[in-house]
Amino acid sequence: MQASGTFDITLTPQQDAQPWGRQRLEKVFHGPLDGVSQGEMLAVRTATKGSAGYVALEQVTATLDGRKGMFFLQHSGLMDKGTPTLTVNVVPDSGTGELQGLKGTMTINMEGGKHAYTFSYSLP
Repeated sequence: MQASGTFDITLTPQQDAQPWGRQRLEKVFHGPLDGVSQGEMLAVRTATKGSAGYVALEQVTATLDGRKGMFFLQHSGLMDKGTPTLTVNVVPDSGTGELQGLKGTMTINMEGGKHAYTFSYSLP
């Protein structure tokens, strides 16, 4: 199954030593995935322009195509001289409520300053 929509994000920088960066994230999802999330992101930039990495965990509380529950997403992103790669996966066995057994991956796109997601998933 697949769900696509948009989300709004608020990033709040935390106090850390350079070159590390840590941010609190809060999202509001719109579309077939309708709800909120909160999480933490760690990032580092290198001396090479356009190269960086980040990891994040976020807890999503939402309705997914009419089914309510909570689950966690794990992010792993790299930027290699401006070329991005990003993997976002549902943490296995993290689904609760009607989302118990949820498996899936999410892609995130940004166009014109707007964030959008495509969530490929399966439920038992």
